[in-house]
Amino acid sequence: MSINRLLIANRGEIAVRVNRAARALGMEVVQVVSAADRDSLAAELADRTVVIGPGPAQASYLRPELIVHAAMQTGCQAIHPGYGFLSERPELPRLCDENKLLFVGPDPETISLLGDKLQARRLAEKVGVPLLPGSDQIGSVDDALTGAAEIGFPVLIKAAAGGGGRGMFIARSDDQIRASFDKSAAEAKEAFGDGTLYMERYIEHARHVEVQVLGDGKGKVVHFGERDCSVQRRYQKVIEEAPCTVMPPDIKAQLHKMAVDLVASVNYRNAGTVEFLYDLDRQGFYFIEVNARIQVEHPVSECITGADLVQWQLRLARGDALTLEQAAIQVTGHAMECRINAEDPHRDFLPQPGRLTRWRPPAGVAIRLETHCREGAMIPPYYDSLMAKLITTGGTREEAIKRMNAALSDLEIEGLATNRSLHSFITAHPDFINNQFHTKWLEQTGLPAFLA
Repeated sequence: MSINRLLIANRGEIAVRVNRAARALGMEVVQVVSAADRDSLAAELADRTVVIGPGPAQASYLRPELIVHAAMQTGCQAIHPGYGFLSERPELPRLCDENKLLFVGPDPETISLLGDKLQARRLAEKVGVPLLPGSDQIGSVDDALTGAAEIGFPVLIKAAAGGGGRGMFIARSDDQIRASFDKSAAEAKEAFGDGTLYMERYIEHARHVEVQVLGDGKGKVVHFGERDCSVQRRYQKVIEEAPCTVMPPDIKAQLHKMAVDLVASVNYRNAGTVEFLYDLDRQGFYFIEVNARIQVEHPVSECITGADLVQWQLRLARGDALTLEQAAIQVTGHAMECRINAEDPHRDFLPQPGRLTRWRPPAGVAIRLETHCREGAMIPPYYDSLMAKLITTGGTREEAIKRMNAALSDLEIEGLATNRSLHSFITAHPDFINNQFHTKWLEQTGLPAFLA
């Protein structure tokens, strides 16, 4: 089925990114917006804009029936969900199927399967992907105490129905389980509509490594190497880079194979990411989850492979063959991404909505900026605080870091507080430069030094 007109069911920088990919393939673009985004860059770039509701996402971007109605009324053949919002909820692709629209992503059954972390663990185990010692569903404090006794402390208690750190906590004792279990279940229920929790052994010194994949829905899957997303705060990624330079080649090869085998086993369609923890002390890796969508950090994989992953999403959705062969996908150089957010690190990362009075992007070789920002733009209070993704590349990791330091210095932002200064601090820190960090490094070492 051809896609002559695409509806973008998202906002911000990812809406701008999808618009660019769609136009490169000759598609017209319809952009849905909330009232708060009526004057956004994404709205301006579209051929047509449809206001689907007021500012709060629950009344606009999270209403699948409004999005499908907008697509039908504007003559679109397909809907791209971006990331976040409805991208991993089966309701939108189901509605697309019912109304003969193409959904740019996996089918609803695959989204349901992989979106349930417990089912995904069972699938990974069946395929032979290494798992951390863990539990099945834990329904009470007593269940959690029993599970922790079997697994051994420390343990990580997680929400079965979602990610992003919601409903997640580390427990090093029975008392910590008693203190946090009910709060964690309530947070998971509020965030995902499901308060189911489960438990895994917690690794003290880990790197968060993920593999970017594309599948044709018929069993063929290719990967684009791995990304290292270990600079995190409260399980939210802050800096991502590719490739991972602390992992031996033989372990990388195993990681890539496991990721491909896992998603191929469900005839995965479109773009996805298989996430792992790499134990620095034991040099072993363990499955975390599958993200059945394009990721925020996809540009670093594009930079080291030369692929346009969003164009491939659109091509696969319209039925094009996955003509890429694994041997032709070569990793070259190093890429790094800093998430520039409208938040104040000196005030516990309090979001900073408001008007941008100055916005001057950096210029130079091997710099890429993914953004919806421009001078005079409003940053609304209703959504994620991501303003831009600043990406630099180099022949080596050291070169990419040097370019990132220079680009961060050249980026001019006024009108509201951002985390730019924190990025400058991290990328100049000896631990980061020397590749000596783990998933808790920012919280345990980086932030205390930055705020001192």
